[in-house]
Amino acid sequence: MSRSVRTSPESSERPLHEAYDTALLDLDGVVYAGGEAIAHAVDSLADARAEGMHLAYVTNNALRTPDAVADHLTGLGIPTGAEDVITSAQAVARLVGEQVPAGARVLVIGGEGLRVALRERGLTPVDSADDDPAAVAQGYGGPDFPWSRFAEASYAVARGVPWFASNTDLTIPSGRGIAPGNGAAVEVVRIATGAEPQVAGKPLPPMHKETILRTGAERPLVVGDRLDTDIEGAHNGEVDSLLVLTGVTDGAQLLAAPPEHRPTYVDADLRGLLTGQPEVAKDGEGFRCGGWTATAGAERLELAGDGAALDGLRALCAAAWTAAGDGTCALDAEKALARLGL
Repeated sequence: MSRSVRTSPESSERPLHEAYDTALLDLDGVVYAGGEAIAHAVDSLADARAEGMHLAYVTNNALRTPDAVADHLTGLGIPTGAEDVITSAQAVARLVGEQVPAGARVLVIGGEGLRVALRERGLTPVDSADDDPAAVAQGYGGPDFPWSRFAEASYAVARGVPWFASNTDLTIPSGRGIAPGNGAAVEVVRIATGAEPQVAGKPLPPMHKETILRTGAERPLVVGDRLDTDIEGAHNGEVDSLLVLTGVTDGAQLLAAPPEHRPTYVDADLRGLLTGQPEVAKDGEGFRCGGWTATAGAERLELAGDGAALDGLRALCAAAWTAAGDGTCALDAEKALARLGL
């Protein structure tokens, strides 16, 4: 993928599962939400796997171990081994292990997934700032995580102990809506200490490095629902991406995306892995996709035509991103999106 400014979604004559050897799939908002499989996910992944695509599950959620994630996916009808799961806990553990001595004590502010990842790197998890830790590792601890754990992190970080965070996602999707994520917890420690952590998770390079090392992907496709983690991470790693509209990102956010948040492809859900992607073509002053033509007016995006809603959204993306160039589209898109029901 070129690092030139993307001004339109790209097309693919081949189904994406044939054009790429490995799908690097986010979990929350892509495969499941609230623990339950998202519509079409199970069948789509089964078909892609049967056609020879390697499926790897890449998550910024550091709470659960790869074994637990694999068991969960298998229980949903998606056969998965622990080796197919890459977590931000693994990425941050590698980052910590590269900077502290073997066997060093690490103050853990998070769940079992983080503890297991640190042990895998030969590090020793501890629970108190008074245990003389060489580092602090913070990851998502779940909705009932005790407030006192943030105090332990703050005591150690304020003394100058190096601080590492698995990721800084401010929110996570759940079956009941959008909930606070690890980024919100990181802000608590940042406010108390004024310090800045080293961050491993998407969209930053340590997570991309961990993923490629563990999967051996040669033609990877990042599949996600978040612009600021999944898609930006693909941009930083210079690989292609597919945004699915089953999680955090909605149509308005997509149209307003800055260059580093613009995906290569856009689809409704994981069925997009099994198809090609339609062409978005220049059409006079606008852009055409399927039965829709979109143009950027003086103050708003205009949409004409009919057909598949996603084709209209792709055309709108081309009009919005072209008008914005290397900035963020500020045109009013509400009426255009309303025509699509998005």
